[in-house]
Amino acid sequence: MWKAKGRLCRILFAGFVGTVIAVSSWSAQAAEAWKLPDSGIIMADKEKQAYVAEKMGKIFQPATNTPKATNGQVPKTNFAAPDGWDYKVFSLGDLPVEQLNNPSATSKRTVLQFHGGGYINSLGDGHRLFCVKQMVLTDAKAGYIVDYRTAPQNTYPAALEDAVRAYEDILAKGTAPQDIVVFGDSAGGNLALELSLYLREHNMPQPGAMVLASPWATFETDLPSRKQNADRDLILGKINPRMYNEILNPSYGKGLSAKDVHLSPMYADLAGLPPMLIQAGGYELFLDESIALAQKAAGDGTDVTLTVYPGMSHDFALLLPELDDSVKSFKEIRDFVDRYMEK
Repeated sequence: MWKAKGRLCRILFAGFVGTVIAVSSWSAQAAEAWKLPDSGIIMADKEKQAYVAEKMGKIFQPATNTPKATNGQVPKTNFAAPDGWDYKVFSLGDLPVEQLNNPSATSKRTVLQFHGGGYINSLGDGHRLFCVKQMVLTDAKAGYIVDYRTAPQNTYPAALEDAVRAYEDILAKGTAPQDIVVFGDSAGGNLALELSLYLREHNMPQPGAMVLASPWATFETDLPSRKQNADRDLILGKINPRMYNEILNPSYGKGLSAKDVHLSPMYADLAGLPPMLIQAGGYELFLDESIALAQKAAGDGTDVTLTVYPGMSHDFALLLPELDDSVKSFKEIRDFVDRYMEK
């Protein structure tokens, strides 16, 4: 633990191994709502890395991309909401937004999710299911998933404009800002941070909390972990050439400096942002910037918790639901939100 300007910032190096999220598509039939398991698969590091390499190799070779929604229509999907939940797709102009409602929730909370994918991947079923899990963990009554515009066709500030539109729409529906928890993984974490910076700049209310999984906190490419973990990161590293090359040459930031705070929020003034939880893998490309982001937030007086999960790759909880580290990470999310947000 360490303090910065009177605000407690906890950097935890988790001593466990983990998971909780299924990325496979759901059937078109109604499914039971997800439940947080007590634990997941625990393996020694060497065995775990071999397991992850085999599983991810099948996914990323060859790499594929989910087709983008057009004209307000959602791409073909096998996703089905849990039994008794409502699920609908609507448009804010040309922006597709998906909404889930959990009638059994007991809180006023609302989840706003920004999916990862290097700013080049569109929304897929893995993130729809991810939102269900996020809603269960936070006991949220509603969840919104934003299928924001992506590069290379749409560069900065397209995704940010879409994020702002979605946030404003949630407020217009009567949701109190302090009841909103924003989730962002990878590029979605970058977008979540940029949204909060925009809100502060325009004197708009901040959400109640922010949960960032492996956030892309800088468009720079020369941080030590970007090189040292290129082979060890079995999700975003060299094993995944399409995404690895995109991180080396980001198309979303065309025309801007890599250190511009609109692309690299770890260099921004982070004062006044909501409490944030940052979760990162010890083997991931974005490890150094996750640590630097937490240090900058704490130094600017923002409550922040960073947990590093040893031996884990980028965005591990999304893609490795069966491992115990992800189970631990979800329990941490549940406890974090309960600590900072009222029900």
